[in-house]
Amino acid sequence: MSQYDFDLFVIGGGSGGVRAARIAAGHGAKVAIAEEFRLGGTCVIRGCVPKKLLVYASRFRDDFEDARGFGWSVGETKFDWPALIAAKDKEIGRLEGVYRGLLEKSGVRIFETRANLMSRHEVMLDTEGYHVRAKTILIATGGRPAVPDIPGVKLAITSNEAFHLEALPPSITIAGGGYIAVEFACIFAGLGVPVTLLYRGEQILRGFDTDLRDGLAEAMKKRGIDIRTRTDVTGIAEKGTGFAVGLTRGDPLDTGLVMFATGRAPNTENLGLENADVTAGKAGEIIVDAFSKSSADSVYAVGDVTNRVNLTPVAIREGHAFADTVFGGKSAQVDHALIPSAVFSTPEIGTVGLSEEAARAAHASVDIYKTRFRPMRNILAGRDERMLMKLVVEGGSGKVLGCHVLGPDAAEIVQMAAIALRMGATKADFDATMALHPSASEELVTMREKWVPAPNAAG
Repeated sequence: MSQYDFDLFVIGGGSGGVRAARIAAGHGAKVAIAEEFRLGGTCVIRGCVPKKLLVYASRFRDDFEDARGFGWSVGETKFDWPALIAAKDKEIGRLEGVYRGLLEKSGVRIFETRANLMSRHEVMLDTEGYHVRAKTILIATGGRPAVPDIPGVKLAITSNEAFHLEALPPSITIAGGGYIAVEFACIFAGLGVPVTLLYRGEQILRGFDTDLRDGLAEAMKKRGIDIRTRTDVTGIAEKGTGFAVGLTRGDPLDTGLVMFATGRAPNTENLGLENADVTAGKAGEIIVDAFSKSSADSVYAVGDVTNRVNLTPVAIREGHAFADTVFGGKSAQVDHALIPSAVFSTPEIGTVGLSEEAARAAHASVDIYKTRFRPMRNILAGRDERMLMKLVVEGGSGKVLGCHVLGPDAAEIVQMAAIALRMGATKADFDATMALHPSASEELVTMREKWVPAPNAAG
């Protein structure tokens, strides 16, 4: 008999862990997975999937307004938050069932409990009251919202609680400038809630192309969102039925609800990494090599818990590559370059490749092509909101280094552009591609004039 109960034990039932478990089982491994909350992880249960559903809901307000410009007479409208949350919960329940079914069909044993490392090959199952031995252990516990240590922080919510509010607040103050903060600011604003967004930096969405950052900030302000940069929260206190928020700049702010979206931390607290000699970084992330192996030969990690690229498709790809490498006899590494990403704000952002700033830092010569225009739909609707498209091109070779879009369906457009960039497409390849007319995306293949910055322009 084998000295191990399982060939693979996965800690964490999110997208990366589930994919790894399924693929490993398909390769003939005996696999188990432990999840203490709900199968599907952050993305499915309280992340990108429910958030996108809320984004859709928040955009109907624009649709009702724009319809009049196209001859429609729209009657009185009314929004029902509990009805939306109930519909969202039903869909999340369905998806969780899909995940469970896929695991069961693959022959993976599911433990609905917290699991901790006891050694390099042993895992303790909390509610089961016993431990199991596994030849290989995969940690895929994801991340959790990080909140600052300030007075009254427990009075605030995070994105986790935002999906389960019993009612919309009369107003909300959101601290943070990343994609989660920006997306929820647009969601609440679209549903009619006055929003104040506080960010300690110079401009929202640090790390994105400057034109995208500035363009989105301008659009959000036009939609009534109060964006205050170079401003942070110093404390929160109850005030009447709401809260008073102390600020690093300006007078305290009265608000109906406070939300922190100030980043996420790897979910490794009390996981027992030290029992297996697994090395963690300063933020608690598990340090792994190109094959997702930790400092302990039998312990691997994928997804947000490694703090490499914290995106669901990345976790899925890493989980699949791990299973192929360890159990499928294939040497598979994940290429973390040219990963497309989106911010589902309103208007939305889609981006892949280098920003203009990053390209100029890495290449001697960079050409910029960009255009701003009103999408056709906005003209009859009477909406002044403009779309931005931008290509970052290496000057010598003409290779497209980055593609950035701000506007309707930006994510859908950039997904296709990502294929071209991964294949090494040049600006000449874009130019030689026939335009699909009339469409917004045709601008990506019709831009001919290089953008020349004005003297002393910042970008």
